[in-house]
Amino acid sequence: MQQKSDFRYLMEETKYNGPEMNSRKLFVLILTAALILMLFLTRPGNTDSLSDSDKGTTQQLTEQYLYISPFDSLFRLYADSVCDWKMLAAIAYVESKFDTTAKSHVGAMGLMQIMPATYHHMLAKMDVPDTLAQNVELDVRVAVRYLDELSGLFSFINENERINYMLASYNGGSNHIFDAMRLARKYGVNRYSWSSLRPILESLSDSAVYNDSVCLFGKFDATETVNYVNRVNRKYKEYRSQELMFLALEKYAENNK
Repeated sequence: MQQKSDFRYLMEETKYNGPEMNSRKLFVLILTAALILMLFLTRPGNTDSLSDSDKGTTQQLTEQYLYISPFDSLFRLYADSVCDWKMLAAIAYVESKFDTTAKSHVGAMGLMQIMPATYHHMLAKMDVPDTLAQNVELDVRVAVRYLDELSGLFSFINENERINYMLASYNGGSNHIFDAMRLARKYGVNRYSWSSLRPILESLSDSAVYNDSVCLFGKFDATETVNYVNRVNRKYKEYRSQELMFLALEKYAENNK
């Protein structure tokens, strides 16, 4: 097992340089502003994969709200206090690029890339007949229910940090996250901070680490999971910035009619 000092060294390596990040943010904001202006002027409306009723709802929403995907109306309809609709959109983008026919190499399917076992388990909890064919609306509903369940598992973590644990569990399962948290507790690392926990989670591919008695679920390669959390968070921040700019443009247009 690596010593606590090793984890601290790894954590130091994850810190970003302030000035470099600020310049990157400036570039992203400028690029996003140009994109939002284009979205504002063109307002795409490809809703071929939605039902007629969903198409009508989506067309109404794109007249008033930022357009991200043909599924915005569903994200807005089923989003709750646990998960903002833009976070659902960010998850869908990273999971499937909004492709409802996507299937991963491990068998996850659909817009939200839910594993079949999780999909059927959530349907049972939702009292939804398991005989229904998988569809876009059910994908979103199941994803929201699953995220709500994950939020409950990590309810002892503050909301700002909790989403990272939820995303990591959505991608790689919660078992290895809890293994990393048990290790963090054993070695005096803050298990309630994702940036502190991440190096320990990444070390679970090392036999000297995952053979520790507090690890109950064995080896885990966290590379994909850590990358997934980063990608979803970046996309969510992008969508939030786009929405703020969109609302500013809407207000400007309204004030200059």
